[in-house]
Amino acid sequence: MLYRVEVENFYSIREPQVIDLRVAANVPDIPGRFAPVWPGSEERVPKTIAIFGANASGKSTVLKIVAFLANFLLHSFAAPPTQRIMLDRFNDAEALGQPARFAVEFSGLIDLSGPNYPGAPICQYRYELEIGGSATEQARVFRESLFYWPEREGKRRALFHRGEDGRVDAAKPFGLGHFKASLQTVLRPNASVVSTLYQLKHQQAARIWESVSTMISNILIERAEVTDDQMAQTYAQFPTHLQLLNREIARIDLGIKQVHLAQGSRGPYFQFIHDNLAAPMPLHLESGGTRHFVKLYPLIAQALATGGVLLLDEMDASIHPMVLPEILRWFHDPQRNPANAQLWMTCHNASLLDTLVKEEVLFTEKDSAGKTSIYGLTDIEGVRREDNFYKKYLSGVFGAVPQIG
Repeated sequence: MLYRVEVENFYSIREPQVIDLRVAANVPDIPGRFAPVWPGSEERVPKTIAIFGANASGKSTVLKIVAFLANFLLHSFAAPPTQRIMLDRFNDAEALGQPARFAVEFSGLIDLSGPNYPGAPICQYRYELEIGGSATEQARVFRESLFYWPEREGKRRALFHRGEDGRVDAAKPFGLGHFKASLQTVLRPNASVVSTLYQLKHQQAARIWESVSTMISNILIERAEVTDDQMAQTYAQFPTHLQLLNREIARIDLGIKQVHLAQGSRGPYFQFIHDNLAAPMPLHLESGGTRHFVKLYPLIAQALATGGVLLLDEMDASIHPMVLPEILRWFHDPQRNPANAQLWMTCHNASLLDTLVKEEVLFTEKDSAGKTSIYGLTDIEGVRREDNFYKKYLSGVFGAVPQIG
């Protein structure tokens, strides 16, 4: 699971920000809401995280932090050697000359050289990344490190460290050995150590790659339109998703009996069977809410089936506010979410606060200089569990609301 994120000088975030999702030890268990950071751990993390704030306050940026780190760690070696690292620092003269800094803590295998199997021992990992360069030159990796805690009550140990000169030093458990010479030859300033070693078939790096790849199971950051044909092809590729969609669709959109996939000259296409309608309806004639739900459902089903972190921007767009709590309940249900998948979502629908607990709520707020701060509902003093979060948020008690007039 993902439970701590640190960031500095990334898009609208200028000052260091820390998101620590771990639930305080004195918080009572709330059925279905929290999961251990790894099996057997006493520390817990919420399975749903909702991010609220005014327009352009940095909500999407919170998701972009996780997406950027995952993509850089896993896939940066696949980028062309001359491609710039896909991030932007805070837009003022001072910040553009200073590095962006990141750290993320997650769970992974204790034994990187052993087999990966269900129930294999898990421990805490910490990945740190610093990307810099002057405002006029290509950004490059300054520093990169990976740590872990193989003994649960012990100190952290470094697995590898990469300095500004590009040199990589690794501890014995990381097993760099004869890979060291090859790594120093092919490692580029715009690629991560793990993604590079993964291409070299380094076993320990492959274990890290697999853990992170599973953890960040689905990403839908940008709200780019997905065509009807693309959606139909996705469901045709994964017919189980269509079966599950039919289990839910009648409760999401009244009047739909079933969804079929028919085969046409251009490939598969949707047919929506409605009560009391003589002929099936195509997807483009369905409501915006139905179209949006059909688009999101494969991502949700995949996350629930495999575990990991699902990042969804403006999940509440076009979906009825009475349906949103139902989707959150899927993540709280141990039968529907046996692998403890996490949902990170941004939203504007403040009524959702009525269904959330304190540990599930984050806020973003931007100051007069355009700098984003990130804080949780648990960071605000005096907030009680029985409070009406919805009314207090709209009245401005928690901040992170638009300033109108």
